[in-house]
Formats: sequence, structure tokens, C-alpha cells
Amino acid sequence: QVQLVESGGGLVQAGGSLRLSCAASGRTFSNYDMGWFRQAPGRERDFVAAIRWNGGRTYTADYAESVKGRFTISRDNAKNMVFLQMNSLKPEDTAVYYCAADRSRGTSLNTGVGAYDYWGQGTQVTVSS
Repeated sequence: QVQLVESGGGLVQAGGSLRLSCAASGRTFSNYDMGWFRQAPGRERDFVAAIRWNGGRTYTADYAESVKGRFTISRDNAKNMVFLQMNSLKPEDTAVYYCAADRSRGTSLNTGVGAYDYWGQGTQVTVSS
């Protein structure tokens, strides 16, 4: 069982930056692939980024096309933390951002909502124009 708590959301102007954090409980955090998703009002929850459970010195990551080059996902297994650095924010990035854990440890990172087993409560990110 993993419990996830997001933080770091807020209001920022377009072009600004935010860093989201996700604190995970449980001793087996390093065994999970971790992902960030977002959900805007009236829309489905969408994949943002994911990072492999253990990639040696370099963690494999994947990103939605809409955030590539602007967002960076990282993790600190020693601290049970996952981060999402968001730069060059746009109004269309406004959403509730969710941290999620995938215990499947498949051959590749999952980008579908249904593949993730544990979810946080979300943190609101609002980007003003």
C-alpha cells in the first residue's frame, strides 16, 4: 500500500514556473513507477509525465507531447519523493495535478490512468494569462 500527498501547486503567471512535490509513504516506494496526471474542469484526467522505478544512474522518463521541453519529472528514492518541475507555464496547463504509483513494473512506462494503482488527492495549478 502506498499513500501519496501532493504539494506545491498555486497561482502563477504565464511563463512562470512551479515545482510540484509528491510525498509517498511505504517502504517499497522505489519499486513503483511514478506518474503525474492532470485534470482540467470538464475534461478527462490526462497523462503528463512518468518515471521508471529504478533506472540505475539515470531514470527513464516519458512525457506528454504538450509538456515536452517544459516539464521535468524526477524522483528521490531515499526520501520517497517525486517531483515535477514545470517551466514556461501556459494558461492551458491549468488543472488539478495528481501523483500516481504503478506497481506493475512492466517493460515500459504506462501512460494510461487505469494502469496506476495509487493516487494522491491532487494539487491545483492555475496559470493566468
